[in-house]
Amino acid sequence: MTSRPHIHNIFFDLGSTLMYYDGAWPEALLESAHQLGDALEQAGYRLDWHPFLEEFHSRMNAYFVKRDKEFLEYTTEFILKTQLADFGHPDVPIDVVRGALAKMYAVTQAHWHIEQDTLPTLEALKKAGFRLGLISNAGDAADANTLIDKAEIRPYFQTILISAEVGYRKPAARIFEMALEEMKAIPEESLMVGDLLQADVVGAHNQGMRAVWIARRVDTPENRALAGQIKPDGIIESLAELPPLVERWNATR
Repeated sequence: MTSRPHIHNIFFDLGSTLMYYDGAWPEALLESAHQLGDALEQAGYRLDWHPFLEEFHSRMNAYFVKRDKEFLEYTTEFILKTQLADFGHPDVPIDVVRGALAKMYAVTQAHWHIEQDTLPTLEALKKAGFRLGLISNAGDAADANTLIDKAEIRPYFQTILISAEVGYRKPAARIFEMALEEMKAIPEESLMVGDLLQADVVGAHNQGMRAVWIARRVDTPENRALAGQIKPDGIIESLAELPPLVERWNATR
C-alpha cells in the first residue's frame, strides 16, 4: 500500500472549533439590531427604526442563503451601506458604519469563548514543528479579528484568512488555494480541522487536503443534512485528540 505524505501544515476553523458560543441566538440577534439602530441614531441619522431594522433582518437572511449557495462573501458592511443608501443616506461615513457594526457585533462577541483545549493543542502542535493556519467564514472581518484577539491565538498562526477579507467562503476552492499559497504549503501535506462537513471537510478534500471533523458542537442543519454522506479522514471529540492522531498518521510509512 502506498503511504501518504506526512502532514506538515494544519489549518483550523474558528467558531465551534477553537471557540464556542454560549448564548441564545434569537435574543442576541434582536439585541444586536437594537444596538445597531441606537448607534446610528446617536450618530445623527433619523430613520423609521422599525421598518429599517425589519428590512435589515430580511436582507441579512437573504444574504445568508445566497452566500451559502454561491460561497461568496458580500459582507455585513456592504449590506448595511447599501440599505442606508436605499433609505436616503448614501454618504454615511465609513467610521459611522464601522462604529455601528462594532456595537452590533459586541453583543455576540460577549458570548464567544475559547475552548479549554485550544491553547494547549496549538502550543503542542507548534512545539512539534507544525505550521498552523486559520481559515474562517465570517461576514465581518473586524468581528472575526476581535474574536481571534479575544482568544489570544493570533501568534500561533502563520496564515489567517477571513472570508470577509478575501471574498470567498469555505468550501470555495479559492479560499483554500489562497491559504495554501500564503503558507507555501502542498495540499497533500496539509490538514483542515473544522466542525462543518461541507465547508471544512468537503472544501479541504476538493483541494487534495486531508480533513478532521471535530464533532463536539456539530448539531447544525447543514451537518444533519450531510451526515453519513461525507467521510472525514478523522473524527475527534476534542482538540486534545488531534496531536496524537496526526502523530500516528505521520508515523505510518
